[in-house]
Amino acid sequence: MPNKKEEMSAEYNLDYSKAKPNRFAAKYQRMQRTVVLEEDVAENFPSSESVNEALRFLVRITRENREILQNK
Repeated sequence: MPNKKEEMSAEYNLDYSKAKPNRFAAKYQRMQRTVVLEEDVAENFPSSESVNEALRFLVRITRENREILQNK
C-alpha cells in the first residue's frame, strides 16, 4: 500500500507566474495537419504512415502524368 507521499492529490495549486510560452508551438503547428477520414476510407489505412505513403504515391503519379501531358 503506498504511503501518503506517493499518492496523488486530488488538486494541485500550481504557480504559473514564471511560465513561458512554448517556443516550439508555432513550428509544431505548421508541421502537423489533422485530417479526418471517412469510415470506409479509414478501413483501408491501418496507420498514418500508410495514409502518407498512399498520398505520396498519388502525388508522384499525378506529377508524372502532368509532365507527360505537358510534353506532348
